[in-house]
Amino acid sequence: MTQTQVTRTLQAVTLVGFAAIASVVIGMLYGGGAAPLQFSDPGPVVRWGQPIVKLVLNLSMATAIGTLVLSAFAGNTEERQRLQPVASWSAALWLAASATYFVLTYLSASGTALSYGPEFSEGLWLFATQIELGSLLAANVVIALIVSLTTMAFTGTRMVAVNAALAAAGLYPLAESGHASSDVGHTIAVNSMLMHLVGISVWVGGLVALYSVFYANSERAGVLVSRYSTLALFAFILVAISGVSSGYIRLYEPSDLLSQYGLMLIGKSVLLIALGLFGALHRLKLVSDFAKRATGFWKLVTLELTVMGLAMGLGTALALTPLPVSDAEFVPPTPAQLLTGDPLPPELTEAAWITVWDPDPLWATIAVLGIAVYLYGVKVLRDRGDKWPLSRTIPWVMGMIVLFYVTNGAPHAYQEYLFSVHMVGHMMLSMLVPVLLVPGAPVTLLSRAQAPRTDGSKGLREWVLWAVHTPYAWFISQPIVAGLNFALSLVMFYYTPLFRWATEEHLGHQWMLVHFLIVGYLFVQSLIGVDPQPHRPGYPIKLMLLIGTMAFHAFFGLGLMNERGLLLADWFGSMGRTWGDDPLADQAIGGAFAWGVGELPTIVITLIVVTQWYRSDIRERKRLDRQADRTGNRELDEYNLMFEQLSKRDQR
Repeated sequence: MTQTQVTRTLQAVTLVGFAAIASVVIGMLYGGGAAPLQFSDPGPVVRWGQPIVKLVLNLSMATAIGTLVLSAFAGNTEERQRLQPVASWSAALWLAASATYFVLTYLSASGTALSYGPEFSEGLWLFATQIELGSLLAANVVIALIVSLTTMAFTGTRMVAVNAALAAAGLYPLAESGHASSDVGHTIAVNSMLMHLVGISVWVGGLVALYSVFYANSERAGVLVSRYSTLALFAFILVAISGVSSGYIRLYEPSDLLSQYGLMLIGKSVLLIALGLFGALHRLKLVSDFAKRATGFWKLVTLELTVMGLAMGLGTALALTPLPVSDAEFVPPTPAQLLTGDPLPPELTEAAWITVWDPDPLWATIAVLGIAVYLYGVKVLRDRGDKWPLSRTIPWVMGMIVLFYVTNGAPHAYQEYLFSVHMVGHMMLSMLVPVLLVPGAPVTLLSRAQAPRTDGSKGLREWVLWAVHTPYAWFISQPIVAGLNFALSLVMFYYTPLFRWATEEHLGHQWMLVHFLIVGYLFVQSLIGVDPQPHRPGYPIKLMLLIGTMAFHAFFGLGLMNERGLLLADWFGSMGRTWGDDPLADQAIGGAFAWGVGELPTIVITLIVVTQWYRSDIRERKRLDRQADRTGNRELDEYNLMFEQLSKRDQR
């Protein structure tokens, strides 16, 4: 790490840090976060130290994540080596800040004083192992420790991406421990906070890394700024969507915008919009003519870092500001609300399948961006004169629309209360969505639309192609393995503690969605995939694998229909529903869906396999006919000659 690099790093951190500290102090004084607590006040040291340490935690964590992401997706080998010390030092600061914040949070929550006796250490251990907030903060400390070690020990190209993924995983405990994660709308609160943290980390940390490492007169500066601007664009989208979602669940009526919390939220939104405008200025003006505007670029980056610090500080103060109080009359929570955190939805009718929605900002963003990025890739091909079949675009768009509905519509709204609806969502996610997405050939589109990099860096194209060619991908994409994984996942999920974990815990539910989607995609890809794959089994083997897997699937559905015990009886049997079938009958309906409705995508897959088989035979016959025309039926003459010689041998 050169002296110039150290100076630039300190300059960037100082800009963000001073602006953030000034913002958090003003925000706490205005919003009431600095006021003494009514009961068991921890004192001014903890009351002021906790938000300031959290600010240091957020900034160091953002710098570590942003640096690793920028290294993995923008830098070449030399630039990754220059960015490695920035990531290591910021990860070490993240570790120190997270450990300090853990202790201060314990002092604030318990109302105890800092001491060196056994009672304090025992209470701290109890906080870390038995209390959910403490366990989440302890998990963040552990991840920070791992990242601080791996960023120093492993500096290879692939490990940079692995370190970036590990560091990003440290954001989830903070999102889950947010002050609104226990309110009504738990899914929206946690996922919106996670999106916000990811966006801010890539946005702020990437800019700090860019400012600290690269020079305005460098030949690579324009390329790196352009690539950072692309990352910042997606980060801004995440932050904007998460901001709207957070305001939706925290503000009960329009007049709440004039409350202290509402005004601070408006101030933070204005700052983030300003940052978005700065990003647009990078993209539209400075990047296109970087050499002439280099001085103006760094002046704008300085201003942008300052505004980022103000936004981060205001966000930290906002987390300590009391929320607006609803004027609605208090209604005692129902059993369903005590279990799920959300009120029981209205009766499930035919119209409710269309009219009832439960938005999830994370999966809604994934579905919308999946359509937008895919259509952009098609546009890139057509602008340069290449063709992309409409028969691939339409299924992909339809698959993303179905994914949006499953994760935001009635299947998501009722899946916690009715096992049958949960099973409908499972079938759509693991069978219907992959049947639509696989024919879209996204890997082929990506490899054709994005030009390969030749500067030693790895973009999205290079990372995706590397991932699909790893030994692990080779193993799990093997048709028999994919079929066994698809079939056995049903039993392993519903008849093990995984089902309870996915039902009761937010992280488990997100894992369930990802698992079902990937397992279904790999199975369908092995049968009807258009993208290149290492295994090409014959069509008879594909049909046999499909029949065997679906037969197992049918037996699973029949088993559920005849099940005399209720899966998760203390959950589905304790909702207090006054409408719909009783829980055991509803479970049998879910088994019927798994058996009957789940076979519909199987029919579609079978028709596609048969059609591909038929077209393959036609192509093979045409190839043989062309070869026969070129050789004058030599192969046929040799074939007849062989039989003639065998006949003469038999006569002798």
